[in-house]
Amino acid sequence: MSDLTSLTLKAAVDGLKTKAFSSEEITRAFVSNIEAANPTLNAYVVVTADKAIDMARASDARIASGDAGALEGAPLGIKDLFCTDGVQTTAGSNMLRGFVPPYESTVTANLWRDGAVMLGKLNMDEFAMGSSNETSAFGPVRNPWKSKGSNSDLTPGGSSGGSASAVAADLCLAATASDTGGSIRQPAAFTGTVGIKPTYGRASRYGMVAFASSLDQAGPITRTVEDAAILLRSMCSFDVKDSTSLDIPTPDWTQSVGQSVKGLRIGVPREYVVDGMPAEIQALWDQGVAWLRDAGCEIVDISLPHTKYALPTYYIVAPAEASSNLARYDGMRFGHRAEHATSLTDLYETSRAEGFGKEVQRRLTIGAYVLSAGFYDAYYVRALKVRRRIAQDFDDVWGKVDAILTPSTPSAAFALGDKQIDPVTMYLNDVFTVTANLAGLPGISVPAGLDANGLPLGLQVIGKALDEATVFQVGAALEQAAGSVGRPDRWW
Repeated sequence: MSDLTSLTLKAAVDGLKTKAFSSEEITRAFVSNIEAANPTLNAYVVVTADKAIDMARASDARIASGDAGALEGAPLGIKDLFCTDGVQTTAGSNMLRGFVPPYESTVTANLWRDGAVMLGKLNMDEFAMGSSNETSAFGPVRNPWKSKGSNSDLTPGGSSGGSASAVAADLCLAATASDTGGSIRQPAAFTGTVGIKPTYGRASRYGMVAFASSLDQAGPITRTVEDAAILLRSMCSFDVKDSTSLDIPTPDWTQSVGQSVKGLRIGVPREYVVDGMPAEIQALWDQGVAWLRDAGCEIVDISLPHTKYALPTYYIVAPAEASSNLARYDGMRFGHRAEHATSLTDLYETSRAEGFGKEVQRRLTIGAYVLSAGFYDAYYVRALKVRRRIAQDFDDVWGKVDAILTPSTPSAAFALGDKQIDPVTMYLNDVFTVTANLAGLPGISVPAGLDANGLPLGLQVIGKALDEATVFQVGAALEQAAGSVGRPDRWW
């Protein structure tokens, strides 16, 4: 093999099973890539090189004995909000810096059960609150892509920026990620990778550091749609330790990849045409519609009338749940403890002020406000009612369509620092993705083209609850029609 680190997950797993190369060989190749690139890209916050080599050797032994798992020997990156037994887990925050869990998240336990190898923990926006990976206590992640004629550092998106950057830059075969309002799909679109958020409840949240419990869902970022189907199958399972986990079997979604989409009805929601949307985003969307029509799909104009309320609803519900979830980090029960507090109240206040970054503080303040006695009904209760209407919009169209096609993001990747001065502008990055979280639906972002500056753009497919099969089917058809968007030029 000329370059093991450029393989797809599928090709790597197949090559390992046929002993074309060993897990130790491919793992050492990734460790070498990480050592060279991470000082510049900042995708990993912890590199577990020794542990990875040990896991790889164990995988090679299992392969030799004919006892290989579904992911046997495949080196992966793990987003730093999945608790990993004996390895620091911080959720990108000073509040948890130095925390080493004595237990394993269900998602990562599933991966180790199937033979995967852990390369390390991936950088992310603090507590998953951000759309650019600039809120991390470990500094921003850099996108391996660059604009034509510019040397500016670009965001890889957030909150799963480390996951997306690592996959795009060949620093792992694939990565775990999480999506609360678009944190898998937006980074995937910004880095020319594939990212899927499954139906809420498909993947256990046990051992994931919580942001907004009714919205958080784990999923993969990968190089291809087929890779996403492979990794998601291992990540998902029923879990008695998560009360929202769905007690249903996990299908083999790879069977859907490559199936004909002829006869499928694809909805195009008119409300997703937003003011100020760049012409190239609209053109890409139109191209996606044409690709699916050429593949035999019926294109159906649909209306999701409450879409315009999705962002304000999300930015009430998510901070409210965050303020509740993060109340435990007070310097007494969990998290960073201030050293020079003069009273119990001062200890609480100083510990949280020192431990949480500005964006987390902003969202916790919003959450506490909308849950306060005078505003609970006016904001939080009303937002829950609108959320139900948004979900009902989708329920109303599923009799007419099998899946929905939209852009993944309102723009290509932007320069680091561009939107930090205006939080609302940053929040608008989630305009196409939050509806799937509010309704608990599966959604995938597939790289579909490049903008005028040579940066990747993605198309999103949203499906019915528990119908990831159709999402993968349509996503693979788009991937085939679009062809490869290429890989970033190595400048790091």
